[in-house]
Formats: sequence, C-alpha cells, structure tokens
Amino acid sequence: MQSIIHVLTGFAVFLAGMKIMELALHRSVGQHLHGILHKSTATPLHGLVVGTATTAVLQSSTAVTVMTIGLVNAGLLTFPRTLGIILGTNIGTCLTTELIGLNLNGLAWPLLQVSLGLWLLTALLGEIGLMQGGSSKWQHSGAASGKSWLQPLRNSSVIAGGFSLLLIGIGLMQSVAADVQASGIFHTFLHRAENSVLWGLAAGVILTAAVHSSAAVIGIVMGLASVGAMPIEVGIAVVLGSNVGTCITAMLASIGGTKSGRFVAWSHVLLNICGAALFAPFVSELHTVAGWISSSPAAQIAHAQTIFNMLSSLLALPLCYLPRIQRLSPN
Repeated sequence: MQSIIHVLTGFAVFLAGMKIMELALHRSVGQHLHGILHKSTATPLHGLVVGTATTAVLQSSTAVTVMTIGLVNAGLLTFPRTLGIILGTNIGTCLTTELIGLNLNGLAWPLLQVSLGLWLLTALLGEIGLMQGGSSKWQHSGAASGKSWLQPLRNSSVIAGGFSLLLIGIGLMQSVAADVQASGIFHTFLHRAENSVLWGLAAGVILTAAVHSSAAVIGIVMGLASVGAMPIEVGIAVVLGSNVGTCITAMLASIGGTKSGRFVAWSHVLLNICGAALFAPFVSELHTVAGWISSSPAAQIAHAQTIFNMLSSLLALPLCYLPRIQRLSPN
C-alpha cells in the first residue's frame, strides 16, 4: 500500500511539474505562436522546423497539435500546411525526456529552492514598484520598467520550479522500484514483453491514453530502467507505444470540429502508428545505437525515442510534398 502511495504521489508531482512548465512557457511565448504557425508554414520543411521549435518551447506536442487543429477549424490554416507541424511536434517533444535522461535528480531540491526564492523576489519587487515611490510619473515608469524584466524572470523561476517538481516526481517513483520488481504481475508482464514487443507497445498505448501524457509514461519507464527494474529494450517498446497513445487527446480535440481539423488529428494518428509499426521490429537496433551514445539506461531510452521520432518524421517528410497531398483541402 505504501508503494502505491509513493507511486501515485510521485506521478502527481511529475504531472504537476509538467503542467506548471507548460503553462509558464505558454504564458511567455504562447501569445506569439498562433501568428508563427500561420506565417511560417509555407512548406512542409518550414512546418517541421516550426513544429519542432514550438513543441520544444511549450514542452507539449499535444498543446501544439491541439492549437493547430484549432487554427484549421477557424480557417486560419489549411490542412497541407499542418503536415510539417505534426512531423515537427514528434521531434520537439523529445527535449523533455532528454533532460530527464541527464539524471539531474540531485539538483531537484536546490533548484526548487532557488526558483521559489526568485519567484518571491519578483513578487516583492513588483509590489514595491507598483505601490511605493515618489511621483505618479515615477510610479508609472517604474511599473513599465518592472514589467520589462520582472515578468520574464518570474516566468523563468516558475519554469525552473516545474522542472524541479518533475525531477522530484521521478525520484519518488524510482523509490518503489524494488517493490515493483517483486510484483508477480510485473514479472509476468516482463516475461511476455521480452518474448513479444507487442506487450510493450500495448502497455505504452494504454498507459499514455489513460494519463494523456507520453512524457509521464516515458519518465516512469526511464526511472525503472535506471535502477535495473525494467530491461531497456522493453522500455523502448513502451516508448514506441506511448507515441501512439498520445494521439488520443488530439482525437478528442477534433470532435465537433471541421473535416480539415479531423484530418489533422488522423494524420497525427497515422504518422505515429506507422512509425511504431515500422520500428517495432528494430527495438534491439535502437537499443544498440542509443548505447553508442550513452551508457546510462535512462539516457538510452531517451536517445532511442529521439532517434525513432526524428527518423519517422524525416522519412514521412517527402510524402508531404506529393502534389496530390498538397492539393488536398477537405471541407
């Protein structure tokens, strides 16, 4: 029972950190993204670059995909222009797992303390700038000046605090690895997953669809792999499945929208299913290549995800230039 509480607490802290980071990043640059997506997607390659960058900034492929569906539903973006963005979101989302793979858990609490201190400092300076001073002219100029640098500093402190919570959540989930290893159900799953990659794929799809966060599922897998509770190849199979499971949110967002919006969601599903099916037979090869880059089990899983997503998107990119697809404009 205590292990379950630890896992649920760690998972809740992890998700809270992810959401805090996403909201702070969205507040920092989100107001500009609609215009960027609209103006900078003239070709699929441009869309891929923009999709990668915006997803890396927002730390959420789902947020960018849902935003894209909204722009298409509103008639501000045509379906062919979204294809590159969808390819880019799968690459940009790898930044979170790559950061987790750096094994920065020891910095979690100091980072949280520093971020909290900075946030309190910005709050104090903001109050002083708005409520104290001499003339109203000084107050006005002080407030304007404060806004120019206090808000970015405050947003940065919130982003750092969210990342520290993410690391703390990973640490809590790792603490129950021994109990997980002793579980008969987990042993059964590992036995079957080692004999068939489909078990790992299915686990990734179901877990990610349930929690609406591929990063959370991958974070758990990386934590288990880092302490030897899960074989790396099984973890990579779960990662492939999580890329499919993450499509559920985009599908839900497309309900009730235009036909073009639904096409965007289905394109996302098709890309991720085809990518997972294509690379499922090569889990061992992905493990080998990731092992050349790092000896850390957690980092190997992160690198395998990055390699898989980059290759899937780059292989699909030429298809986006086909004249028939470029002319496709569902009503």
